[in-house]
Amino acid sequence: MGALPRTVELFYDVLSPYSWLGFEVLCRYKHLWNMDLQLRPSLIAGIMKDSGNSPPALLPRKAQYLNVDLKNLREHLQVPIYIPKDFFNVILQKGSLSAMRFLTAVNLEYPEMLEKVSRELWMRVWSRAAEKAGMSAEQATQLLEKISTVKVKTLLRETTEAACRYGAFGLPVTVAHVDDQTHMLFGSDRMELLAHLLGEKWMGPVPPAPAAKL
Repeated sequence: MGALPRTVELFYDVLSPYSWLGFEVLCRYKHLWNMDLQLRPSLIAGIMKDSGNSPPALLPRKAQYLNVDLKNLREHLQVPIYIPKDFFNVILQKGSLSAMRFLTAVNLEYPEMLEKVSRELWMRVWSRAAEKAGMSAEQATQLLEKISTVKVKTLLRETTEAACRYGAFGLPVTVAHVDDQTHMLFGSDRMELLAHLLGEKWMGPVPPAPAAKL
């Protein structure tokens, strides 16, 4: 009998482009590494407020670097990420509260769809094209009705608070539970270190697909 999978939590918000990058790399490895990947929709605004941090796009030099960095990472990680044309309206004014409540409702009602729906929302914010998440209109309507419920609001708040307790000051945050130790890793560029902590092999950001089982 093999070792039990290590729990790896990914705290993310669809307003965070680096969350999308980390999300895609971890999803590529979830069947290659012995881990139980748990997706944790969180609210980046709450984490920023709790930690006293500021969005990088508000700082001119960081904003300039963001444009170049995401272009390079788009090619390196093979994720179709682009800066929205109305960046400040989408990112700084609209925010992500409704989107993250929606994903929290998905996690409660249809957890098997969380990965695909999260990717769809990132595609709508950060890419020039969007895919269909495979959700029926009835399911979407049902979930939209739930985003204002106390249950959904409470779960999103509790998840965001959990990320803060781990020491989060931005997103993405990956938390690995290994041999009774908890390791908090910030950013999408810590996956090689995560592999080391898990005792797994790092095969780059785009690993070969797992061989089909006969």
